[in-house]
Amino acid sequence: MNSHWSSVPLHKILSKSDEVVSLKPDERYQEVTVRLWGKGVTQRRVAMGAEIAASSRTVVRAQQFIVSRIDARNGAFGLVPEELDGAVVSNDFPVFKINTSLVCPSFLEWMSKTKGFVDICKAASEGTTNRVRLKEDRFLAMQVSLPSPKEQQRIVRRIEELSVKIEDARGLRREAARTASTLYETTRDELYREINCKRERVAELFNLINGRAFKPYEWGTAGRKIIRIQNLKYPSAAYNYYNGYIEEKHLVEKGDVLFAWSGQVVSLGAHIWTQEQAILNQHIFNVKAKREMLPRFVQEGFNALIDEMKTQVRGLEMFHIRKQEIDKLLFPVPSISDQHLIVDELNVMQARVNTLKRLQAETAEELNALLPSVLDKAFKGEL
Repeated sequence: MNSHWSSVPLHKILSKSDEVVSLKPDERYQEVTVRLWGKGVTQRRVAMGAEIAASSRTVVRAQQFIVSRIDARNGAFGLVPEELDGAVVSNDFPVFKINTSLVCPSFLEWMSKTKGFVDICKAASEGTTNRVRLKEDRFLAMQVSLPSPKEQQRIVRRIEELSVKIEDARGLRREAARTASTLYETTRDELYREINCKRERVAELFNLINGRAFKPYEWGTAGRKIIRIQNLKYPSAAYNYYNGYIEEKHLVEKGDVLFAWSGQVVSLGAHIWTQEQAILNQHIFNVKAKREMLPRFVQEGFNALIDEMKTQVRGLEMFHIRKQEIDKLLFPVPSISDQHLIVDELNVMQARVNTLKRLQAETAEELNALLPSVLDKAFKGEL
């Protein structure tokens, strides 16, 4: 804090609110919760008085300061917004009126988002593991530094100006991230559309072998992995296992192209299996080429076809592609040497997109660090 500012104990600017309401069983009440790390005060739920396990509750008013006893050390405090005026909270959420002659509510709100204020709450909390709670008397005895009301208003205006610019930058970054996430797919789809070669029906080029229909009681924790759609879409998803007899057609080897054809639209698509021998679950085809074709070329060719089909089902969450429909689709058949060139081009594009995403992630981290830096300077009197 700025050494030229006045040091004031919190009890000079915060006084406990004691407004309480007796709950009526047949009336509705808004309940409040406070999000961690200065993320704000929000509605928890709307409940009938009969659903609330108490005969009375503390009433909160707009522009009061509310604190979570349990999570104050984790940044759970803030100003009550207008839309929650008259809502109720339990005793785990002390509510304070603000002395506006000493502190502007918005100045206090921004101050509460600083590391220094969180440290105050940590110092005012005590208890054993999982039962650490804010001690109000200790909290209210803590000192904060305040400039004049006029200076507070200036600082708030400056913080809000910079906050808007940071949020605008975040919006631009999010838009760029959305563009980057579709850049590879858009380029691939265009590339496959423009391949100048003979095209043949999928049925003439591939055998599409569906996976085994397992019963849930057959899943276990030992044996071969069972490949489900979530395992293809999300590599970190847990596997189920099977330790019984399996027909050879349901076995998957490293390098096989697997095509998820039913379920959530976002999960449809082709993947190359990169692990040890496993078992294929239903709703996934093992795509077996009838002639020499590069697995990567086959994978992305099927993904390009699927993107065309997805444009016809926009708005749907679930989609089922029938084998008869896939068999009729036309698939490009360039020479092996041309397939290598196309795969090389795709790999270059994927590397560029990965680099772009990495740079965007770094930018996101930098943006996330900007506001804390602005607040740090503001409450040192350097803004």
